[in-house]
This record gives sequence, structure tokens and C-alpha cells, in this order.
Amino acid sequence: MPDETAQIWTRIQDELRRAVTDMTYDLWLSELRVVSVQADVVTVDAPGHVRTWVADRFRDVLDAAAASVLGPGGRVELAVEEDKAAAAPRRRDGRSGPGGREPAPARSAATPPPGAERDELNPKFGFEHFILGDGNRFAHAAALAVAEMPAQAYNPLFIYGPPGVGKTHLLHSIGNYVRLCSAPPLSVRCTTAEAFTNAFLAALHGGNVDAFKARYRTIDVLLIDDVQFLESKAKTEEEFFHTFNALTDAGGQVVLTSDRQPRDLAALEDRLRERFESGLVADIKPPDMATRMTVLRKRIQHDGVTVADDGALEAIARRITTNVRALEGALIRVVAYHSLTGRPITAELADEVLTGLYPDAQVDRSPVRPTVERIQDETCKLFGLTREELLSDVRTARVAWPRQLAMYLAREHTDASLPAIGSAFGGRNHTTVMHACKRAVERQAGDPEAREAIRTLSERLRADRDD
Repeated sequence: MPDETAQIWTRIQDELRRAVTDMTYDLWLSELRVVSVQADVVTVDAPGHVRTWVADRFRDVLDAAAASVLGPGGRVELAVEEDKAAAAPRRRDGRSGPGGREPAPARSAATPPPGAERDELNPKFGFEHFILGDGNRFAHAAALAVAEMPAQAYNPLFIYGPPGVGKTHLLHSIGNYVRLCSAPPLSVRCTTAEAFTNAFLAALHGGNVDAFKARYRTIDVLLIDDVQFLESKAKTEEEFFHTFNALTDAGGQVVLTSDRQPRDLAALEDRLRERFESGLVADIKPPDMATRMTVLRKRIQHDGVTVADDGALEAIARRITTNVRALEGALIRVVAYHSLTGRPITAELADEVLTGLYPDAQVDRSPVRPTVERIQDETCKLFGLTREELLSDVRTARVAWPRQLAMYLAREHTDASLPAIGSAFGGRNHTTVMHACKRAVERQAGDPEAREAIRTLSERLRADRDD
């Protein structure tokens, strides 16, 4: 690849990272590869599993990034799509598609595959909108693996946790990802255990049982929410047992959610519990303080709400600890009170509103851990840099040392993994972060100015936690 082409693509990637969230970039745009640059047209190649989504959802973002680098006429085009048959998922036995079935005939991206009814899946629930935290990271990774490799990663996938922590969000994220990105197109059905039960009973009493069976047994991916609803329903349990077996035997993927893990579904038949435990069981815990703060910040940003300071959000996050749904509901109440009274959204207002609504709530007094973004902002302030400079590929001493220092502080003051830190710093890999941490330790040992910079930034970060 010519050096000029590589440089142009690197600059466009930098623009894309600034235009979307880290998670969105990692999920959808990180695997794009430049093919050529001709005048003001950049041709890129997109893997089959993200191609449709990129073409449908990120066309404007890509063109804007190209225009910022190449000028007003700059745009991005996707390379001619390769033969889909060559990109079809393969089982370990070498046969095509889930369960060795032949790939489905090619369909237009606008036409959903059979069984993937658009009203079943909530388009607002996608992996790019799911907020990661310590309590849900494992379940998120498992769900993404299943979405990328249905019936090849974990089958079944059983996700459990208390209400309102994101189980349904992950379930629909899997469905949306598979429906839009699978090649060849795979059919998806997403429903609840209650809806499955009602449909089965309707089929038994005057309906068409064969049609019901075909509806659930001739698809590629079956997503069932709140499977605990099947307890103590003998006929429905038996039907679901046979549906589960028929689907998995044919190479289909099953994903289930529940408020309890399989062994705690005491009223469920043993053979069903055994099936549920035969794959991967992943739990989601209530969000920790850092995750709750992130949820609230994202929500006010999305809704265009102005708060007087982060203290208001912290007051909400400390009082509402059980689940994301209740957390967002509390924020809505505080914002509504602000709208009706005209009072600014402060910690005092949040406490006043929520004390009456949640008088028995246990207030979380745990310290607020700084985010990687907060560390980046403080580092930029101390060294007089912009965020763009900090995250760029510039290697001058003026930028390289603050970047290394910020990576080191992110490692010391957050729970983020090395790959996550690298991703937050312009898509760097974990070895770069390790080198930065090593360099920071070495430099502070013999450089008083480096020690002072680390001390100053650490004190600012600790002050945030003590406020």
C-alpha cells in the first residue's frame, strides 16, 4: 500500500474515532480496510458481518470523515462485495451454515429473512448502546461472540440477573446484529416465554399446532426472554423441550434470559434445566457506582439535559443502586421537577426529590472511580493539549509523555483492562499501554517534574472521589 494512501486512511480513522463512541468504532468500523484512494474517493473493504450495517448506518459518518481529510468532495465507497458463499459460516464438520444447512438464497438488505419480524426486535437495543461495567462485561462478551458466530460459540447462552440490568438489551442486540450482519442472512425470532406459552395454548385450542412448531423450529436463532415464566407449566415445558432439541440438533442458536440461574428454577423440569446448563451461563450483576454514573451521563447527553454539576448525577447514582431502569426513572423524575419549578439540577434538588420517592433506599457511599475520559481531560489541562492531540499518532515529546502518563494513570486509577485503555487512546493495543506504564514508572524515579505531574494529577483524581 502506498505511504500516502496509508496516511490518508489513518487520518480518516482518527476522524471516525472522534465522530463515534469507542464501542461503536470497535464494533463496526475498526475492521474496515482501505483499498485505494483515487482523487477524492476512498474505497474501503468491509467484512461480511458488518458490511450491511456500515452501508446503512455509517455512510454519512464515513463521508464526513473523508471530507474533513480530502476536502468538500471527499467520500467513502465500499469495495465490490466478495462472493457471499465464500464468507458463509462453517461448522467444524466443514458444512455450510448453521447445522450444515445450505445457505439461504440471497436477499435484499431491506427484506428481513423469514421469521425475523421487524416488530420483534427493538432497534434501539444494540451492542453500541450497551454501557459496559464490571458487572456485565462477561455477559456482554458472550453475547457478542454468539452474535458473531451463531451456533458456533456458546449454545445455548443463558443470561441471568435481577430485573433492569440489561438482559433484554443484550438479547435484542444479538438479534439485531445477526439480522443485519450475518452472511448468508439468518432468520431470527425473539419473543418472551409468556408469549411462547400463549401462542402454544392458542395452537392447542383451535389453532394450528404444526404451524406453531414450524414457526419456532425452522429458524436459525431463537431468543427467549424471561424463561422463568415456563415454570410449573407442564405442557408448555414439554413443547419447549422438544423445540429446543429440534432447533439445536439442526444447528440453530438458542439464547435465553432469566431472573435466576438454571439450578434455581426449582419448578422447572430437570431435563430442561440440564439443557439450559449445557452451554454457557453468564450472569449480570447490578451496576456499580462507576457504571451508574456513566449511564446517567450518557442519558443527559442523549436527551440534551443540562445539569449544574456532576454532584446531581452522583446524588442519583448513590441512591438508586439496584438497576439501570430504576436509575433512568429517577433521573426523569428529577428532570421533570426541574422543568416544573425552574430550579437548576443540583445535588440538593436530586436529594430532595428522591428522598420522598425512595425513603428507605440505602445510599451508596463508595468512592467514585475516575473514568479514562476524566483522566484524559485532566492530563490535557495540565499539559495544555487538546484531546485530539492526546489521542493522535504524534510522537513528539510534548505529546508522547502526557499520553504515556495518562495511560499509566488510567491503569492505576480505573478498573479498565489494558486493551480497553488502548482502545480509549486512539485504538492502540495492550502492549503499547504496557510500555507506557513502564516508561512512566521509570521516568518518575529519576525526574522530579514527572513525579510532580503524577502527584498533581493523582490528587485531582482523588479529590473527585472524595467530593
